[in-house]
Amino acid sequence: MIDTYDILETIRMIQDECLDIRTTTMGISLLDCADTNIDKACDKIYNKICTKAEKLVETGEQIEKEYGIPIINKRVSVTPIAIMAGISGGDPVKYALALEKAARTIGVNFIGGYSALVQKGFAAGDLELINSIPQALAETEHICSSVNVGSTKAGINMDAVKIMGQKVKEAAELTKDNNCIGPGKLVVFCNAPEDNPFMAGAFLVFLSLTV
Repeated sequence: MIDTYDILETIRMIQDECLDIRTTTMGISLLDCADTNIDKACDKIYNKICTKAEKLVETGEQIEKEYGIPIINKRVSVTPIAIMAGISGGDPVKYALALEKAARTIGVNFIGGYSALVQKGFAAGDLELINSIPQALAETEHICSSVNVGSTKAGINMDAVKIMGQKVKEAAELTKDNNCIGPGKLVVFCNAPEDNPFMAGAFLVFLSLTV
């Protein structure tokens, strides 16, 4: 039997202590969307996100109503886009625009994964993505980006550290008319946690937890 005290205590926490669920984040692997043609890859990415996360926001709203606790954000995290760029080549900003289009279609607050993992050095697609980050963040609203530049095991990629300092500044300059929001959607990591769900650094690695 539900205790009346517990009900009132929950209501008090929601009203007085701002109790909420900060986010629900859905991880989506994009590896099966890879294509040597970047435009085809972008189409596959858009279609997969819109299919898999079609009811993410709706389901979150249903949970809010059922339990009476607000869910502040509904989010998606995806495979680091540098991997996709390494396969397709081309301008990585196209991926950012495809993700933005998907975010608007499904109604989520953010999509994370415009990311590169360069603690062991630069692989194909990494530098291209990193150099595109300021433009990608300036041209989108819902996209979050991250770069992991070091780890305890691999050490620190000092070339990446230098470049990211420049990119943070460029992102601020390109979004100066929007409260310099660019760097607010960008994280530079050391020891980034795998399958990180937390914006702005969200990205997805393991297939075992993906859809």
